[in-house]
Amino acid sequence: MNYPYWQLGFPGGVLIALVAVLHVFVSHFAVGGGFFLVATEARARRTNDAALLDYCKRHTKFFALLTLVFGAVSGVGIWFTIGLVSPEATSTLIHAFVWLWAIEWVFFFVEIAAAIIYAKTWETLSATEHQIIGWIYFVAAWMSLFVINGILTFMLTPGGWLEGHSLVAGFFNPTYWPSLLTRTAAAVVLAGLFAFVTLPKDGAREQVARLGAKWMVAGAVVMPVGLWWWSARLPLFSHLSLGMGVTSVTHALRGGVGFSLLALLLALVCGAWKPSWMRPPVVAVLVLCGIGMVGAGEYLREYLRKPWAVNTLVYANDMRAAEVETIKTNGVLKSAKFLPHADAASAEYGRDLFVLQCGACHAAEGYRGMSRRVDGWDAAFAADILQHIHVLRGTMPPFAGDEQDRKALGKYLAGLNPEWHLTITEANKLEMGKKVFDSRCGHCHTVNGSFRPLRGTFEKATGAQVAEVFPALGAMSSNMPDFNAPADQAEALGFYIAHEANLPLAVKPAPMQMPTGTNHSRMRRPAMPGAQASLAQEVR
Repeated sequence: MNYPYWQLGFPGGVLIALVAVLHVFVSHFAVGGGFFLVATEARARRTNDAALLDYCKRHTKFFALLTLVFGAVSGVGIWFTIGLVSPEATSTLIHAFVWLWAIEWVFFFVEIAAAIIYAKTWETLSATEHQIIGWIYFVAAWMSLFVINGILTFMLTPGGWLEGHSLVAGFFNPTYWPSLLTRTAAAVVLAGLFAFVTLPKDGAREQVARLGAKWMVAGAVVMPVGLWWWSARLPLFSHLSLGMGVTSVTHALRGGVGFSLLALLLALVCGAWKPSWMRPPVVAVLVLCGIGMVGAGEYLREYLRKPWAVNTLVYANDMRAAEVETIKTNGVLKSAKFLPHADAASAEYGRDLFVLQCGACHAAEGYRGMSRRVDGWDAAFAADILQHIHVLRGTMPPFAGDEQDRKALGKYLAGLNPEWHLTITEANKLEMGKKVFDSRCGHCHTVNGSFRPLRGTFEKATGAQVAEVFPALGAMSSNMPDFNAPADQAEALGFYIAHEANLPLAVKPAPMQMPTGTNHSRMRRPAMPGAQASLAQEVR
């Protein structure tokens, strides 16, 4: 609420992800690759292996260029993007850990200086002195990871910091150690992976290929232990998000495991068993698998923190949790220090509210676009949904604004699609009923599915009996928006729900996809007799 904003035309988090995934990929290689280099150099000197030592020299040039140039530039890019997209969250992390940031920058400076010296002094320093520089680099790089890890894990599990603002309690938070183990293991995997990128054509080719495979296996053995430990320390709302069956989370989990297993298989077959098969196309697949593995991990880390950017402090839309109630009371116009349009009745004001409160995760059109999500909504229904959005969807922050703000944003959302003018007949009543259900009910309910199912409530009801419940929805529970669809749509909706709820179990449709972002902790099957009583219990 305190900063001017910029609108990209797509969610700002996407830009952060594009920069951050590649940076994390390279920065973890910077840690593991430094260890790989100095350990391999020590091996080459100990065995007087000139071919292996020559490989280390050539690998060092690639290593220094990738980590110092791309790694450093992309690191600055992260600061630039998060400062623009999430200024409140960035400010929170800076103020909470200002001295740790300073310490990390010292390690980063030592890391850069040591890498440059290490790359430039192969012929001018003695073997012992050169390896000392290499170990200095690795220690500084790993210590940089040590510090950054504490700040990143704080965003999900602030731990004891919330009670006394203790720097130690916030840094060594519940997920700190498992995350550090996982990231260190990932760094070892990437060190082995990148050994294949600079694989020599002859000489030490087989030896380096087998070394790379061994490093990847070593990291892959430890990584699942770290992930299991980390998942056991997740807060309850993150566990609930994992269990919701959200499509994107399922894809990320499967993708992360799939990319990791494919990379490990290629390393074992084309690295350890048949080094002659490790050709550029195979290396390219390995690199893509590494990026996919890191991307899946970073996506899950970000998603499992929703609805927060910094847990309990700053929401994902960059609203400070401590300010939400004040904004609800006073309204956005009296609370925001920067807002382009001050006329609450104007269409531009509704768009400003969308950018301010929704733009971090949604766009109007395109990726995560709201137009398809609000299809069929009118302004009143959209405004009512906003009032309950954090309950209906557990990964969504609460709407911060008064009634005037809700109506303005609801009007803007409803205006993203033309108003429905459905022609409903006896022939298409079931089809139209499903269309209305998907628009007004399907975000939070299923009929025969596993999430907030309506079958138990309406299994023996007719379409007319189902429709009789609709006018009372808002009164049944404060978490239910009022139903204000036209009578013909209400009739079609009642017909559809009754039809689906009364299908024989043996031939009922497969369960619908669980609504994305819904609060899984609120799922329960109704047990009270009577349609209205049952539905009331369902939504409480």
